[in-house]
Amino acid sequence: MTDYSRTPDYTATGVHRVVSPLSDAPTEIRAETATSVGPGTGSRSAPVTRGRGPGAGRVLLAVLGFTLLGLVSLFVVVYLVSGLGATSVIVAALLALVPLGIVVWGVRWIDRWEPEPRLALTFAFLWGAGASVFIALAVDAEIQSIVAAAGGPGASAEFLGAAVQAPIVEEVAKGLGVFILFLAVRRRFDGPVDGIVYAAVVAGGFAFTENILYFGVAFVDGGALGQTFFVRGLMSPFAHVMFTAAIGLALGFAARRGARFPVFAFVVGLVPAIALHAFWNGALFFVGDFYGYYLLVQVPMFVIAVAIVSLLRNQEGRIIAERLAEYAAVGWFHPQEVAMLTSKSGRRTAERWARSVGHGSTMRTFIRDATLLAYARQRIIGGRDQIGAQLDEAELLRRVSSARHALAAPGVRTQ
Repeated sequence: MTDYSRTPDYTATGVHRVVSPLSDAPTEIRAETATSVGPGTGSRSAPVTRGRGPGAGRVLLAVLGFTLLGLVSLFVVVYLVSGLGATSVIVAALLALVPLGIVVWGVRWIDRWEPEPRLALTFAFLWGAGASVFIALAVDAEIQSIVAAAGGPGASAEFLGAAVQAPIVEEVAKGLGVFILFLAVRRRFDGPVDGIVYAAVVAGGFAFTENILYFGVAFVDGGALGQTFFVRGLMSPFAHVMFTAAIGLALGFAARRGARFPVFAFVVGLVPAIALHAFWNGALFFVGDFYGYYLLVQVPMFVIAVAIVSLLRNQEGRIIAERLAEYAAVGWFHPQEVAMLTSKSGRRTAERWARSVGHGSTMRTFIRDATLLAYARQRIIGGRDQIGAQLDEAELLRRVSSARHALAAPGVRTQ
């Protein structure tokens, strides 16, 4: 049998680590994994046991965090309504849903293999749409007060506000949300793809609120609402995402390597985020042909960003395949199940079959927990067991086996 006790994983950690070998699966599980679950196999209804939920302390922190975010978001809504009027805000919000929808579609495409927890994504959106906007507004108000006390804005005030103040303040504000998630959900913050996903949701929330402001102003002024919507809503829905993704990328690599000083990674990601944001805002003051500049500069940058994300997604798929193959070698999975779990089409086929026999939720649980299991093993290999990877592994093996038993037990097949 293959010995994985000295398996180097250069793609994930870049170093050679010695890890404990996987234990052979119990006899009853090895007997079940002798055949693969899925289309063409049978199963009857069997209980799927659930793991323990989060502790009371974490629940309390989550409740307090969401309550605070809710209050801050309510303040932002009141601020928008008081400045623009309820009708303008409603119209602008409906228009802002279009670029937000595009970002959500992009996030779903990025988050292909291991969808992040919904509560974490909800926090990310609320932070972006509420807290980061509140921080930007508060800092701007303070700066305006200082400028007014000094005699009023000078000729370069508009440029400095757009190309210096806004990039620094907004990226710090958005990045803080990603950093909080890095600390709060370490067991689900496994690598650069996760970092990009969280950063994209935070940035998407910020852009949503910012678009309401821009669209609302255009609507109230009776100006170029159509042009504003076209430029901000259709041409650049991913602008903020690309900026803040640099922070998520840096924190993701730090998470993968088990960094003990994530603040350094945050600063490393913050620098290109601010630079990209400043480049985007500042170029508008010097470029005469905006659309030409957009096609020659911004479109290639976006294509490069998509290519980088595609490479990272493919690496995620390889990591899942390698780790699950290790479990299959000691009897926890059938090799055909590993092939199914590491193929998007295989997952879809398995889910369709499971729904046809009334086990759609069980198959989704099996796929999700098997993916989490692969990443728990990856954390062990990467030397990150200080965040409970071995405990996660044991719990996930139990849950995967329970779901698999429900899918593979004789008599389920109805077609």
